[in-house]
Amino acid sequence: MPAHLSVVETDPLPGDEIRAFIERYEALEAQKKDLQDEMKEVMAEAKGRGYDTRVLRKIIAIRKRDKDDLAEEEAILDLYKQALGM
Repeated sequence: MPAHLSVVETDPLPGDEIRAFIERYEALEAQKKDLQDEMKEVMAEAKGRGYDTRVLRKIIAIRKRDKDDLAEEEAILDLYKQALGM
């Protein structure tokens, strides 16, 4: 029998602790769903006011990025566009 199974067989599992981890995780999942729903509502409101939500999401993604990495990517993009005559 593998050694890792003997621990499970001889030591009682801390059911209360396992249950607590599972319940905490499930509560976080519920909070995550609530936040996702709120985020959808924000974008729906922005769309209703005439904003392009695709562009808003792109701006949000840009704001999350490191400024140096973003500047480097933009410089390379400009270089490639010049090479293509764009």
